[in-house]
Amino acid sequence: MSRSTRVRLPDAAATVLPTPRLQASWRRSEDLGVPVESVEPTFTGAYDTGSLLNECGTEVLRGLQASLANEPISLMIADRDGLVLSRLCNDRIILKSLDKVHLAPGFYYAERNAGTNGLGLSLADRAPSLVRADEHYCIALRGYTCAAAPVLDPRDGELVGTINLTTWSQSSSELLLALAQSAAGNTSALMAIRSIGRSVRPAPRGEVFHVWASRSDAGQDPSRSRLWGQARYRAEQAIRAGQVVAAVGEPGSGRTTLLGMAHRAVAHRERVLTARVPAAAEQVGGWLELWTPELSRPDTCVVVTGVDTLPAWAAEELAGRLLASRRPHGPQPFAVTAAGYDAIPPPLAGLIEAIVETPPLRERVEDIMPLAERFAAEERRRPVTFSATAARALRQYPWPENARQLRSVVRAAAARTDAVDVQHLDREVFSAGSNTHLTRVEAFERDELVRCLTTPGATVASAAGELGISRATAYRKLSQYGIRLPGRRD
Repeated sequence: MSRSTRVRLPDAAATVLPTPRLQASWRRSEDLGVPVESVEPTFTGAYDTGSLLNECGTEVLRGLQASLANEPISLMIADRDGLVLSRLCNDRIILKSLDKVHLAPGFYYAERNAGTNGLGLSLADRAPSLVRADEHYCIALRGYTCAAAPVLDPRDGELVGTINLTTWSQSSSELLLALAQSAAGNTSALMAIRSIGRSVRPAPRGEVFHVWASRSDAGQDPSRSRLWGQARYRAEQAIRAGQVVAAVGEPGSGRTTLLGMAHRAVAHRERVLTARVPAAAEQVGGWLELWTPELSRPDTCVVVTGVDTLPAWAAEELAGRLLASRRPHGPQPFAVTAAGYDAIPPPLAGLIEAIVETPPLRERVEDIMPLAERFAAEERRRPVTFSATAARALRQYPWPENARQLRSVVRAAAARTDAVDVQHLDREVFSAGSNTHLTRVEAFERDELVRCLTTPGATVASAAGELGISRATAYRKLSQYGIRLPGRRD
């Protein structure tokens, strides 16, 4: 489907001029590779329902629900990433309908997951948003009208989530947005009251599992290194030959991305799903039941990530299901990733016919900046520039956690500015030479030293003066923490 077809106003609403916000959202949805025909949001098996946002939002929405007892309206709370935390509704018909499009707790409904929709647009623009019927990007959502308003942290004004109200498209929507805004404001106010004296909740133990659609486009690979190109070529050749492929390498090095791109290059219309092994062993059974039916679809490939972490019984069960799904010719419906071939459980290792080693990021320095620019643009929704000094710092750091760590550092920097310089980068990027574990005090000392030295025009002497230490001590600390600052003046 062409770009002009995908972002044009639907025929049913052709007499309505789309707002610039909607047009921009449709373009973002297309650029993110969101499918038009169906909704395929990421699902997580566990999420924190005890957060202050969910606690206060649920209390506010219960009051609103009581006043809308006879209305077919679903009231929802989502966090800043678009993960739906809770849903309140008295109408069983609309609940059943929303389940079919996965607008339910545990699913991510940000723009990158579901295209233009009220919930996602309110998070993307940090503004109240109303998306009616045919204004949705995905056809499957055009039977609804969604109104959503962002919830801001009352202490610092940061975005913490959104309140979303969804009803049928033919229902009156004039008051829907006003109700969403009122609920979001009341939630923020209640959070301000409840946060006083509230102890910090422990972080959740981690998401149990993820299954999501990979949208790696074979024509948009930002990597330029020879090593990456060779690995991708080997993967494509093996897939084309009908072999079962395992991508091995360090966590975060791009094993899943490599397989997704290779499958898309060989089978252009193929849908690639990623199934991440659960963190909790007791959830493996439900995880298998969730995605293995997809193996029977003729146009789908599932990349099973981290099979080396599976318990023995699950590896044997998975191997049986994968073997039963093998195709006599052409690309196979599955591929796997692991730390190394020797780490793959024996029942699964027997299925592997081709091994592709994914090179770590430190061995392909020429990929760092293209990847950084991609990650920054994803965060900022527009191009982001990097100063020569910042780019040099990124290229010099060894990235022990690979592209996953680079994405985290770059997105944090891009969230603050359109022009990234050294002062916007995480302090740890400048201490590549320090291999020892730092105490909290040492980490603070290192970060303060880096902060002072990354101030425009700073020197070691000026940083030492600001910190109240001698210049000799500053140099000793630079050596102790392995701090290297590109372009630093002494």
